[in-house]
Formats: sequence, C-alpha cells, structure tokens
Amino acid sequence: MTDHTPRASSEPEEQPRNILDRAIIKISNLLSWLFIATAFISFYEVVMRYVFDAPTTWVHETASFIGGSLFVIGGIYAFAANKHVRVVLIYDAVSNQTRKYLNIIHHVVGLAFACMLAYASYSVAHESWFSPWGELRLETSGSVLNAPYPALLKGLIFVVLCILVIQFVLHLIQEIIGLRKNDDV
Repeated sequence: MTDHTPRASSEPEEQPRNILDRAIIKISNLLSWLFIATAFISFYEVVMRYVFDAPTTWVHETASFIGGSLFVIGGIYAFAANKHVRVVLIYDAVSNQTRKYLNIIHHVVGLAFACMLAYASYSVAHESWFSPWGELRLETSGSVLNAPYPALLKGLIFVVLCILVIQFVLHLIQEIIGLRKNDDV
C-alpha cells in the first residue's frame, strides 16, 4: 500500500536534519536581527538627508552589504530548515518510496551544482582578495566610503557555497541510509 497524501508541515522532515543544519538555523535566526538594524540605519539616513540636509556616506553601501549578506546566508538557512523551493506536482503524487529516490536524485544534482558554484566563486573571491602578484588587497567599492564590501561579500558567497556542499553531502548520506533501512525491511 502506498501513501499518496501530501506531507503535513509538522512531519519530522521539516526539522533540521543534523548538527550543521541546527547550527545554521540558530546562527541565521540571530543574524536575522540585522534586517532590523538595516531598517534603522536606513531610517537614520532618511532623517539625516531630508530633515537635516546632511546625507551620510556610509548608510547605502552598508545597508546593501548587510542585506546582500543576509540573503546569501538565507540560501543555506532555507536548505537547513527544508523550506527551499520545491516543485511538488510530481513529488506529492508519488509514493513515499519513490520520494526517497527523487530526494537522492535531487541531492546528487544539487551537490554537483553546488560544487560547480563553489569552484567558480573561489576564483571570483580570490581575485577580490588578492592582487595578481599574490599580496592581500581587498577589492573596495570605489565610492567615497571605499569599503571592502565587494571583497567581503564575494568571500562570504564562497564560504556559504562550501557550507552548502557539506549540507548536500550530509543530506545525501542521510537519504541513502534511509533508503537502505527500508530496503532491508
């Protein structure tokens, strides 16, 4: 007998699957407060610009960097919390056993894609952190503030993609173990 009912959101699959996922969720929940900080500094900029006619040189770039960084981290958070975008047209119409095979395919393809992105982001991050002769020299924005935000964001993207690769490996191992347990029964 196969179960063709859609999964309820309270099923254990919606919970973090390993210690890495739990750490990502915990850290991401703390970092999410930076969205509020970004709103406050943006409000500060509006007041300074339009009330006191004294615009800042740092708010726009800083808010963009914080927001961009949080959205990059949001990708691994969504995967850790199993809240990533999923096309469920086929997934919900098949048996639980078939879903397990679909999950393995998803994780293998996702792992390959994450590896390629991590590889590509390494060269981009490396170029933004080091001069052609190998000296540490962070790429800056070129604005009045001239902050190293571009280099920091590119470095963060590389780190997050490496974490995503590890997540895919851990999830794939868990899926294979889960599949083998049912095959043994």
